[in-house]
Amino acid sequence: MVKLFAIGTLKRSFALNGALEGGRYLGRYRSVQPFPLLIAGPWYAPMLLNQPGHGRHIFGELYQIDDAMLAHIDQLESIGKPGNLRINTRVASLAVGAPCAALAYAKSPELATPVHSGYLDDYQDRRFIPPWRRCGR
Repeated sequence: MVKLFAIGTLKRSFALNGALEGGRYLGRYRSVQPFPLLIAGPWYAPMLLNQPGHGRHIFGELYQIDDAMLAHIDQLESIGKPGNLRINTRVASLAVGAPCAALAYAKSPELATPVHSGYLDDYQDRRFIPPWRRCGR
């Protein structure tokens, strides 16, 4: 079992949250380190850039998931393709508790083109185009 920090379309009420069905929701958390989070790319995707120490502290949701679910989400997040990363980070509960280690998905800055927003601390944008709605895919 691993802990996954969902900061974008994997969060509840967003397009890809179904991939976390069967995982255990642990609550709202915030990144201990700041990161750049913005809306970018042709699909208006939320992108956490792999630049810890820059940007803002990011709000998200923490889930406990098994290895099979992690492998499935890795595919959704294009892990293995250049610029698509799964990183280790630390998050703190908004309710109570000490910080803990978690995985998060991040992108290399080169993938953030075009940029559609400034830095965000809490992804709430609804312009994301999920894979099943993309033309030619």
